[in-house]
Amino acid sequence: MATALSVSILGLTAPIAADAQNVLRWTSQGDALTLDPMSQNEGPTNAMNGTIYESLVSRNPSLELVPELAESWEPGPDGWTFKLREGVKFHDGADFTAEDVVFSFERAMAESSDFKEQAKNVASVEVIDDHTVKLVTDGPNPILANQLTSIMMVDKGWAEANDIVTPQNYAADEETYAVRNANGTGPFMVESRAPEELTVLVANPDWWGKDEFPGNLDRIEYRPISNAATRVAALLSGEVDFVLDPPLQDLERLRAADGLKVETVAQIRSIFFGMDQGIDTLRSSNLEENPFKDQKVREAFNLAIDREAIKRVAMEGLSFPTAMITPPGVMGNTPELDEPYGYDVERAKSLMEEAGYADGFSVQLDCPNDRYINDEAICQAAVSMLARIGVDVQLDAIPKAQHFPKIQNRTSDFYMLGWGVPTLDSHYVFSYLLAKDGSWNATGYDNERVNEITQLITTETDLEKRAALIDEAWQIVREEMPYLPLHHQVIAWAMSEDFDIPIAADDALRPRYVVKK
Repeated sequence: MATALSVSILGLTAPIAADAQNVLRWTSQGDALTLDPMSQNEGPTNAMNGTIYESLVSRNPSLELVPELAESWEPGPDGWTFKLREGVKFHDGADFTAEDVVFSFERAMAESSDFKEQAKNVASVEVIDDHTVKLVTDGPNPILANQLTSIMMVDKGWAEANDIVTPQNYAADEETYAVRNANGTGPFMVESRAPEELTVLVANPDWWGKDEFPGNLDRIEYRPISNAATRVAALLSGEVDFVLDPPLQDLERLRAADGLKVETVAQIRSIFFGMDQGIDTLRSSNLEENPFKDQKVREAFNLAIDREAIKRVAMEGLSFPTAMITPPGVMGNTPELDEPYGYDVERAKSLMEEAGYADGFSVQLDCPNDRYINDEAICQAAVSMLARIGVDVQLDAIPKAQHFPKIQNRTSDFYMLGWGVPTLDSHYVFSYLLAKDGSWNATGYDNERVNEITQLITTETDLEKRAALIDEAWQIVREEMPYLPLHHQVIAWAMSEDFDIPIAADDALRPRYVVKK
């Protein structure tokens, strides 16, 4: 049975409910940004919304494609046909039908949606009957099912009634009904939502999958705790059952603690810095020009970063240094492309001199302090490393809720970002981060051939040809260095032995698989 949390650690003013049999109390360093399932394509936000809402196709903890709101699907030369589950209802009791699929894809294509890159591969949605739809594409699309796992289905009538036909514009700090309220078809419903404080979810008694999955939770209580030591203390004291992101330096301590266990897995996420080479003058520099336009400067930055030192000191050995912004396990990653650029301060200094910046320059590094593993510590290390080649970096480390709009609004010169690949295909990386019109491409990078390949691989069905195209694009990116790749993360989850919580390489908690013993 649930018990009250201690005021000494979490500072609560009231005990949690104790009437639910199987309660999971958990925490991580940063809250979901919004409950609008199409506003922010951010890992923790998608994971939270994926507990409430559902997609046509999903992934299990092993990241295998599995049916969700679609029971089956069939590819064709000009689109894919999906057979929808019958008898599915939204949390408010409304029926889920093909019309909701049409509406959801239209909503995902809105300007304020952060899922346009995935949704735009669907030219239209044809309703065959109430429970059959055809997602029409411009030619064959070999990866369409992979692209659908994050496009969640929204009730058309509910959205119209609450004036949320278009997604929240997060970058513009818009507030809508969908930010704190939700109406999905998923296994859990929102009981209460206080951003950055407490989100309470309760089991959906009418969920279609309640007899098909092992999960037995009645209630989920999530409290973000930004302080790493406090998260550990809460787990050790039994005040929470699960910590999604325990600090790496405490893993052995947690493993040794009675009643606790730690799981680790290589994540499908890469951490990197972006450099805006698309503007004429940097916003935060002492120069009246943009040194990032010069490939020699970008190479110098790459060579000045000691990735092995970051792995050893900041990541406690739990990272894989890289020269790619997509990890192993994703179509397009190869050992040759994944090989880091190396660490060579003298060569970096020479490149800076050749580029005309022997005396360096100043620039601001924008960094989140509550999103990635030891993100601020990594940025602090980079500041020191770049100082060795004459670059004066001012660090601005802030919560992700303020950090991400800087990137989306294109107001950052130099920034940290991490990118997971839920489709397990490089097209996802190209379309968001490298294509000219990519919504998260704040570097200004614009290579005609990379843009062309991004389009070609959506219709190329010959797997060898498609792999060759992807490899060609990554070779170009490796040479031109629009980004400064750091490493692929290894994630750790720490939990009470009273729970079976299968860890997933996308770092997403999937409560339908969580078992309270």
